[in-house]
Amino acid sequence: MTDRSGLSRRQALFAAAALPLATAIPAAIPSAVHAKAAKQGMSVPTFSRFALGDFEVTTLLAGTRAVEKPQEIFGLNVSPEEFAAASDAAFLPTDVAQFFFTPTLVNTGEALILFDTGLDPQGITAALAAAGHTPDEVDTVVITHMHGDHIGGLMGDAGATFANAAYVTGAAEHNHWMGAGNETFDTKVRPLNDRFSFLDDGGTVAPGITAIAAHGHTPGHMAYRIDSAGKSLVLIADAANHPVWSLAHPEWEVKFDADKAQAATTRKSLLGMIAAERIPFVGYHMPFPATGFIEAAGDGFRYVPTAYQLMLG
Repeated sequence: MTDRSGLSRRQALFAAAALPLATAIPAAIPSAVHAKAAKQGMSVPTFSRFALGDFEVTTLLAGTRAVEKPQEIFGLNVSPEEFAAASDAAFLPTDVAQFFFTPTLVNTGEALILFDTGLDPQGITAALAAAGHTPDEVDTVVITHMHGDHIGGLMGDAGATFANAAYVTGAAEHNHWMGAGNETFDTKVRPLNDRFSFLDDGGTVAPGITAIAAHGHTPGHMAYRIDSAGKSLVLIADAANHPVWSLAHPEWEVKFDADKAQAATTRKSLLGMIAAERIPFVGYHMPFPATGFIEAAGDGFRYVPTAYQLMLG
């Protein structure tokens, strides 16, 4: 049955039933407009995991902070104008930089191996927990070099953070710091000396994990190559510490490089090898998740952050 408006009896009933809802909607709008959601703050991921052949690699954000006046650290041998021009071209401010501290966890299937430990036990244990691991699961801790932001998580008030771990580092690096009178080394590393083993260029941490001499940042600084089932990755540690100020300008001097000329030579050779082989790398201080590729560009290199490549195995 249809009325004169062209509506069937059923349509008319539905229309009538909807009228109270239609009239109620405007009354609800003002309260919705006045509701205020609390701001949640910036989100910062704490781990990123991917497969590398038969291995599983997890980068762990153990800390991050803003640092003012970055040219007091990077580009010490160039003018403020040159530093500003390079920064502006890369959309970077020149008054502040964001620093990242990213240890790397490698699960070989036989061992859980941690490279570097961050600034303190709290940072590394929190990042491990977010990634589903506990410190007592770590079998081996590899220290690329002995700066405080790499050894800081080794020891705390409760003693050794990684109770079940063996420790590995470069022989030249350890020998240097044994005689340096450095309080952080003496507090964090020296008490663990009897649990350390030492290697040189080409030494093996575990099958598929090989040391690469990358001296200059410190006297015995090491990078590490990870190879599994035809896939490769290089952990460059602090051989280069910024995607622009170090990679694009490897000749720029860095405050924390002990031997600035040797560090520049290392940057050019190590980054050149990674670029030539077109393999990914992890940089301890690169923007998290700290993974990327390197392309040769003029006298330097271009940083290519990973997109989905590492998701593909």
